[in-house]
Amino acid sequence: MLYTDEMLLQVERPARYIGSELNRVIKHAEDVDIRFAFCFPDTYEIGMSCLGLQILYYFLNRREDTLCERVFAPWHDMEKLMRERQFPLVTVDSYAEVHSFDFVGFTLQYEMGYTNMLNMLDLSGIPMLSADRGEDDPIVCAGGPCTYNPEPLADFVDFFYIGEGEVVLDDILDLYKTNKQNGGTRVDFLASLLQVKGVYVPRFYDVAYLADGTIAAFTPNHPDAPAIVEKVIVEDLDKSFFPTEQLVPLVETVHDRATVEVFRGCIRGCRFCQAGYVYRPVREKTHETLLTQAEKLIAASGHDEVSLVSLSTGDYRSFKPLAEGLLQAFNGCGVNISLPSLRIDAFNLELMAKVQEVRRSSLTFAPEAGSQRMRNVINKNLSEEEIMDGCTLAFTGGWNRVKLYFMIGLPNEEDEDIDGIGKLADAITDRFYTLPADKRPRPVSISVSASCFVPKPFTAFQWAAQDTMETFERKQKRLKQSSRRTKQVRIATHDADVSVLEGVMARGDRRVGAAIQKAWELGARFDGWSEWFNMDIWTRAFDDTGTDIAFYAARKREYTETLPWDFISIGVDKSFFIREMERANKASATPDCRTACANCGAKRFGGGVCFE
Repeated sequence: MLYTDEMLLQVERPARYIGSELNRVIKHAEDVDIRFAFCFPDTYEIGMSCLGLQILYYFLNRREDTLCERVFAPWHDMEKLMRERQFPLVTVDSYAEVHSFDFVGFTLQYEMGYTNMLNMLDLSGIPMLSADRGEDDPIVCAGGPCTYNPEPLADFVDFFYIGEGEVVLDDILDLYKTNKQNGGTRVDFLASLLQVKGVYVPRFYDVAYLADGTIAAFTPNHPDAPAIVEKVIVEDLDKSFFPTEQLVPLVETVHDRATVEVFRGCIRGCRFCQAGYVYRPVREKTHETLLTQAEKLIAASGHDEVSLVSLSTGDYRSFKPLAEGLLQAFNGCGVNISLPSLRIDAFNLELMAKVQEVRRSSLTFAPEAGSQRMRNVINKNLSEEEIMDGCTLAFTGGWNRVKLYFMIGLPNEEDEDIDGIGKLADAITDRFYTLPADKRPRPVSISVSASCFVPKPFTAFQWAAQDTMETFERKQKRLKQSSRRTKQVRIATHDADVSVLEGVMARGDRRVGAAIQKAWELGARFDGWSEWFNMDIWTRAFDDTGTDIAFYAARKREYTETLPWDFISIGVDKSFFIREMERANKASATPDCRTACANCGAKRFGGGVCFE
């Protein structure tokens, strides 16, 4: 079903909806057995910057029997037109109605996209609740980092995929195809998924609650449903699927570049970082593989920048030969190399100068906390001396713009830790002015960004109480007064109410789903966009559904409490997280995985950093 020219001329960015990108896969519905609508619950510009979407789009389309097309959340102006004209949600690839697909799969990257997911289901004409779907409705599934606590969306999703998509997606599609050929029902198919590792089907589990609102029991109600759902991982990244080309949008996106995945996981063990634990163990690609992938992607896309992506790129063991190989491969081609997630203590001035010789940008570092005590609490393993030395290297190398990322509201935080953020920014500024005048032709600019801490499942802080909105706002006010260098240091903070809501959904149980649905009914959309976020809507939704914000966000959990995500195994033992929480309370650091094994449990996967 095509958008009319009249519709496209009335919306802000019509190119969001027309597809036709370079390197798209063209297939026809009549030539395949399975049609998969890959849905990203945010705008086209955001979704097309997601490496996971790029990988799985080509991964699914490599199957001759499967067609995968993309779907993005329509912006407010387009949604208004669609509802006025009763125009259904369609894919950007062939403008096929989403409801006509066999699978409608969502990648859940951020909790604030949950209402967009519900809105996309509604615009597609798909019953919102899994229990209301019939044989003619698609199978609704979800994967991504948010599914490590799938319970807030349990009533809306037919099955969740826990782990890395390349592992058992083929098995799932094969089961669907067999079930379809045998005349099986959707319930038959969902039951068959219980034999697939990494798959969680909510309808086959019951939850009971205690009088205090905590979980009394989480029990399978089907004989084949496993009591524990184990995540799945790619064991050898060199041998795993990675596309030789990437879709090239016709409009500018958030990350408009070729992207190469260096490794998965992280050795650092920062106690606030969910990704660092759910993607354990660290598994690296060889630099030869990365060079080949980068060269193919640039040749197929025409991009002028290649980004090396990981949770901490500076920890890549073959970082130097990789960077030197990329510089040689793209010498004279005007191709810039982007290095996100660089640790300040891994900074190499000479190498960075070469890497950014095409287009020098600001440097970004993440001290996360303003005092050494707090950095020990969160296990950042980064000293103030290392921070200062790294910035000094940057300044002497010609950089004059530095971005610093921090969090406020961390467990065990005191007011002096907040003050320490401004003092650290001032000290970095002061260090700049110790350089000779001829070494600093331009003034220094220090950008401080402070987000509000959100406790996440599968971290040491999953039991911690989150600050209230009032406490966050008080700390933000204090932070903005903490620097004396008001001309050189700019301090920005994030919306406290959004962070508290994120905390509710990050650690919520099934009952939170009712509040999410109510907020959608009241008009919540694009909650991750500050200009569209409306806390009044959410407050009313919580009130109308009897959902207590403080119960999910501001309440400290006991170690003995059954958590909504306890039935999922990421390979890291709960006992390890308890040990890490106790070490945090003592401001005691834990060495990184390559310095000393902390026996977290990830050895069970039989590979990666655990066996290097």
